[in-house]
Amino acid sequence: MKKVPAFELRSVSYVAAGRKILHSINWTVEQGEHWAILGPNGSGKTTLLKLACGYLWPNAGGEVYRKGKILIHLPELRKSIGWVTSALPAEIPSRERVLRTVVSGKFAQIGYVEGFGGEATRQDYRLAERYLAQMGSGNLRDQEFGVLSQGEQQKVLIARARMTKPYLIILDEPCAGMDPGARENFLATLQSVGKQKKIPSLIFVTHHVEEILPLFRNTLVLKEGKVLHAGNTPDVLKRNVLEELYGVSLAVMKRKGRYWPIVK
Repeated sequence: MKKVPAFELRSVSYVAAGRKILHSINWTVEQGEHWAILGPNGSGKTTLLKLACGYLWPNAGGEVYRKGKILIHLPELRKSIGWVTSALPAEIPSRERVLRTVVSGKFAQIGYVEGFGGEATRQDYRLAERYLAQMGSGNLRDQEFGVLSQGEQQKVLIARARMTKPYLIILDEPCAGMDPGARENFLATLQSVGKQKKIPSLIFVTHHVEEILPLFRNTLVLKEGKVLHAGNTPDVLKRNVLEELYGVSLAVMKRKGRYWPIVK
């Protein structure tokens, strides 16, 4: 039996403060697919994902289907979708031990407090340790979250997002602010994780072409709230597409499965 898509946006539009943010977006993500979303700041990337996850509604037309349904119970929906951003680390208690930070994801808490919304079991802690190990971060389990590097924090937050066993994890510009070394270390870990079995669908949001890893076999390009191109990544990340997106003359170099734009 064929699985229903993780989500579908059908002719979705959104207006805020009298301005149209998204224009008739059509996009389907199948369960298990990994997608990159590429677009400059202000292109509507985050709004698009908030619609997909039920934080916003298509107030200017269109329908959103999540696992084949238009309307589902939002609290349960949000447990089934993990969201990791570069802004989230500032909200985590700096002195919280990493293992507790990961466990907090099961209860959608910022800072784990026993008895508030649930009580973690030994099995929960074992699962948290396993997810940390899969991120190459098992050695961080007893460290305080606030002393970690930015790249380490993002790895911990991906492990945290997996605690509810979501079918979808959104990585919303997770590399923002990282130095080149930290970024490449984080991306190498992500590429490794993406090859594992039973990994949720990953949606990676960026405005840097070179951050799109080989594991993201599909890419959606967004500009001014409109889909310029969407589909197989090699077919999308071509010179003419990037020139249309950024408005400058570019060459594109491919190396080890990644694409590097060069201004001509």
